[in-house]
Amino acid sequence: MKLRLDSIIAIIVGTAIMGFGINSFNIPNHLAEGGITGISILIKLLFPAVDQGIVFFALNIPLFILGWKILGRTSFIYTILGTVSLSVFLSVFDSVLPLPMDDRLLASLYAGVAVGIGLGIIFLYGGTTGGVDIIARMLQKYWGVSMGRTLFFSDILVICASLIYLNLESAMYTLVAVFIAARVIDFFQDGAYAGKALTIISDRAEEISKQILELGRGVTLLSGKGAFSGAEKQIVYVVVSRNEVMRYKNFIQEIDPHAFLIVNDVHEVLGEGFTLDENKKPLHD
Repeated sequence: MKLRLDSIIAIIVGTAIMGFGINSFNIPNHLAEGGITGISILIKLLFPAVDQGIVFFALNIPLFILGWKILGRTSFIYTILGTVSLSVFLSVFDSVLPLPMDDRLLASLYAGVAVGIGLGIIFLYGGTTGGVDIIARMLQKYWGVSMGRTLFFSDILVICASLIYLNLESAMYTLVAVFIAARVIDFFQDGAYAGKALTIISDRAEEISKQILELGRGVTLLSGKGAFSGAEKQIVYVVVSRNEVMRYKNFIQEIDPHAFLIVNDVHEVLGEGFTLDENKKPLHD
C-alpha cells in the first residue's frame, strides 16, 4: 500500500484539531484523557513547566516497536506521522488559547467532540497517534472490535489512575468527555460509508428493480419461496445511503402497496456507489 497525499494531510489536520482541543478544553478545565495522551496531560497538570508534546512523544517510543510488527510499513509511517504531528501541535497550542468554562459539562462535551473529530479523521485515513491507538487498530484488524470501544475502556483505566491527582468530580466529567469522543470516533469509522439495506418481497420485483436501476443503484434479485403458500418469489436486495431511504419507500409503495419491506442498518459499505465510482476508482482520490 502506497503513501497517499490526502491521508498525510488528513492526519496532520486531525492531530491539529486534537492538539487544539486538549490545550483549549481539557487542560484549562482540569479534564484528563485516556491512554498515553491522558498520561501526558496528567504530567502537564502536575508539572506545568514541562512541554507536553515532548512528554507525549517520549512515552510513545516503546510502542513504536509493537506498531512496526502489527501495522505494516505504510500504517507504521502514518503512525509516526500522527504521533510526531500531535506532539508538535500539543507544544504549539500550549497555552495559546485556553478556554476555561464555568459549566464543566459543556467543557467536557467540547473536549470530547474535539478529540473525537481529530482521532476520527486520523483513523479514517489509516493513521494513529501511537499508544493505545496501536492496540485499538490491532483489535479492529484481527477481531473486529470497534476502535472507539477499545479506546473508551482503556480511557477508563487511565482516568481511574488520574484520581491520584484529580478529584472525583473532574474524573466524572472526564468520563463524559471520553464517552463523547468514543461515539464521535465510531461515527467517523462506521458512518463514513454507512447506509441502509432494503429487502423487498413483492410480486412486482422486476418493476421495482428497474426503478432502482434508473435511480443509479445496483440491485440484486434473490430467489425465494413462501413457506406457507409454497409460491416462488423474487426478493429484491439493495443498499442505499441513509438520505435515500424515504425516496425508495415512496416509489416501492407506489409500485406495490402490498410489498413487504425490511430496512436494516448497514455499518459499512465498500464498493461502487459508496467508495468506488462506476470505473472502480476510489471516490476520494
